[in-house]
Amino acid sequence: MAVDRFSFRTSWGTERVDGETVFRLWAPGAGRAELAIGRPDKDCDFLPMDKDAEGWWRIATDQVAVGGGYGFRVDDGMVVPDPAARAQMGDVHGLSQLVDPKSYAWKTADWTGRPWEEVVFYELHAGTFTQNGTFDAMIEKLDYLRDLGITAIELMPVAQFGGRRGWGYDGVLLYCPHEAYGGVEGLKRLVDAAHERGLMVFLDVVYNHFGPEGNYIGSYAPEFFHEEIHTPWGAAIAYDEQPVREFMIDNALFWLEEYRIDGLRLDAIDSIKDTTDTPLVRELAERVRAAFPNRHVHLTTEDDRNITWHVERGETGQPKLVSGEWNDDFHHCAHVIATHEYDNYYTDYVGHSVEQMAKCLATGFVFQGEHSEHRGRNVGESSAHLPPTAFVNFIQNHDQIGNRAFGDRLTDLGSRRAVECLQAILLLSPQIPLMFMGEEFGDTHPFSFFTDFDGELGAAVREGRRDEFAKFSAFRDEDARKLIPDPNEEGTFDNSRLDWTMSQRPTYRRRLELTRQLLAKRQAAIVPLLKGIPGNGGSYFTADDTKAFVVAWVLKDGAVLHLFANLDDEPWPIPGTVVKQDLTGGALVHAYPKGVEEELNSGILPGSSVVFRLEQQSLIAGPVS
Repeated sequence: MAVDRFSFRTSWGTERVDGETVFRLWAPGAGRAELAIGRPDKDCDFLPMDKDAEGWWRIATDQVAVGGGYGFRVDDGMVVPDPAARAQMGDVHGLSQLVDPKSYAWKTADWTGRPWEEVVFYELHAGTFTQNGTFDAMIEKLDYLRDLGITAIELMPVAQFGGRRGWGYDGVLLYCPHEAYGGVEGLKRLVDAAHERGLMVFLDVVYNHFGPEGNYIGSYAPEFFHEEIHTPWGAAIAYDEQPVREFMIDNALFWLEEYRIDGLRLDAIDSIKDTTDTPLVRELAERVRAAFPNRHVHLTTEDDRNITWHVERGETGQPKLVSGEWNDDFHHCAHVIATHEYDNYYTDYVGHSVEQMAKCLATGFVFQGEHSEHRGRNVGESSAHLPPTAFVNFIQNHDQIGNRAFGDRLTDLGSRRAVECLQAILLLSPQIPLMFMGEEFGDTHPFSFFTDFDGELGAAVREGRRDEFAKFSAFRDEDARKLIPDPNEEGTFDNSRLDWTMSQRPTYRRRLELTRQLLAKRQAAIVPLLKGIPGNGGSYFTADDTKAFVVAWVLKDGAVLHLFANLDDEPWPIPGTVVKQDLTGGALVHAYPKGVEEELNSGILPGSSVVFRLEQQSLIAGPVS
């Protein structure tokens, strides 16, 4: 019986051909390049490489065995790892390891994925999701996630970075799953096991910068970067150079093909400084769409500009390029409602967070060209023409927890009733929902920012982290900032691990059961109505002097989903001018707390309550607020 194996031919790195391996490196300004061959208990041997007119150095040889170590020496400098290495012999400073991409026999080779409208994201960090912090340990939790109602796990970046602890956004070997998590075989086993259970696997990838430790590309190929163009992390990547462009686009295709990943999240695309006429994201998405016509493969993006060209839909409602945009506006509204925090970017939501949430749910972004006080300029463009499935909503994620000084979660900051109302809104609205690990049972343990740097770099990261919070009122005092955990201390990492025993305690078990019920209702009542839904289908009403609102969405076949929400403490008598008919019809999807739908039928929405109903027509009368 034939065994299914998958590999992707990259333009960089290695390729196995007829018992030999072709090694490739782009260094157009170099005068000499050699393949370094690692030998047990002795120094490397060196073989000269040939250079072509485009600056590519190549050699084909059988002298590196699969599993053996290799690297490159350029202009008689130090030996550096392959920037497109599939694996490392050790850390990011050592030799790369030659891998046979076809060594893994897939059990789920016929897996074609799941449609976008079925996605329920569960974002996690491979090192802190379980006590062991490995891909194999994660497999033991897949049945739990499937039974909960999760359909897609989203891995924070796993490409190898400096050290053994980190979020992953400082990766330097972008084709290499970190060996601390289980490396090549471990990640493939995880994806295979997820597909066996009907779960999709998404991967967060970073194409806007490399990490500060172990990135040697600039030392032998300075053409890879534009030193004159700056990003928050240093020199911009030179996407006007075709080999550089191919390095990143190949990387996306590599994960999707060789690892059978179902989708990618493109981190902070607003920080990709592409000087060409065709944005990298456009070309990458077009290449991905063309490469996998028979699989459900999805892309999501993070971008604080509130732009829409990349998430536009085709004639039948299908994504043309990117499937969904992470919507920070929704999170910021939810956070302000639950916590009443107004520092930093939350200043844009002071006094208007409830109205802004209703607008966001109905029409996409909050800022659609309006002035942002925090940023001092107009932000965004109109998004009402997009269907709600063009947006990924969340009330917590790695950034919004971990980029707090102490990594505290929303459950620890807001009232239980407020958080559970927001949870229902998140999981039953037609946008694509995302939860962060532990959120399903209301975990209150921190998820902090952590790294594994030492020396000058470690000190710079520690002090830089603390200086970031000087603009917050609680940390203007230097002594207060000294209390912020040191990212490099191992305890900061250890304290960020999930405590799975919490989910068995009564209060947390109750939240877990609520999450399970909400996701079951989503799959039964909402998901069947999401495919091909139109844009311009949302409307909303917000009440003056209260935290109450109504949102209506036109879904498939004209069905209308209504959300009645009162996030205030006092009851809301719904004005007769709000709805076009009585409130006793329609099909109840969910009511929180139980029994509140009876009061809604009489025209009263109690405080801290949420009701979802399906109707055949919109109940909202008149123009939106």
